[in-house]
Amino acid sequence: MTNANSPATPEQRTITVDVDGLPITATRVGAGRPVLLLHGGGGPMTVLPWAAGFAAARNAEVIVPVHPGFNGTPRPESLHSPRGLAELYLQMLDALELEEVTVVGNSIGGWIAVEIAALGSSRVSGVVLVDAVGLSVPGHPYPDFFSLTPAEIAMRTYHDPERFGVDPSQLPPEIQAAMAGNRATLAVYGGDMADPTLASRLPSIRVRVLVVWGAADRIGDPEVGAAYAQQIPGARLEIISDAGHLPQIETPTRLTELVGSFSDPR
Repeated sequence: MTNANSPATPEQRTITVDVDGLPITATRVGAGRPVLLLHGGGGPMTVLPWAAGFAAARNAEVIVPVHPGFNGTPRPESLHSPRGLAELYLQMLDALELEEVTVVGNSIGGWIAVEIAALGSSRVSGVVLVDAVGLSVPGHPYPDFFSLTPAEIAMRTYHDPERFGVDPSQLPPEIQAAMAGNRATLAVYGGDMADPTLASRLPSIRVRVLVVWGAADRIGDPEVGAAYAQQIPGARLEIISDAGHLPQIETPTRLTELVGSFSDPR
């Protein structure tokens, strides 16, 4: 039963958007101001619960596309970079005829989001980077992610790894297979998690940008977040003390507050 003081669970719909012959699968959650939410290497399930909570709390419609190649979706060979995904998603916004969109991206989704900011679009009103990878910061390298064990990934990902870490070997075989496929697709898009040319595009960004970072993130440490905020004109940095690489999982309410206040009409 829904508490009278709690937001109702928002409706979720699965859609397919054709962009130049490529079908993009997406989940639309709720109704209201549009938010484009871009998932990280763990796939859309790492952001969908937060999407539902945000849509209910902030009267928003959250669109969560599946990056082509994730969850068994098709990926053309020509699509192999966050920059290419950014161009694709701007075309998707055109196809959906959305305006005043807030783009939120986590991890590699944050990398895609900053590329969207750098490309510029009249349809995008603001961009939120949540523990984004992509930016090379001297002295703060990303780990060799694909060599890490699940336990090592959990230690680097979470403020509280014992509570939030998952042992893939305990999951059903079909989920393990999907995770393996997503990991392979992440390697295509992300490689070593950094693009040495990205920094040169940041000073040209003109859209509003909020950078949100978990203090315990050891995939991309908080100095990466500080560098993003310093190099993007007008960007603001917010640190969440009790979160790591995935604040939408560890501190969903705090992330909702930050994104909600940033995306509210001005």
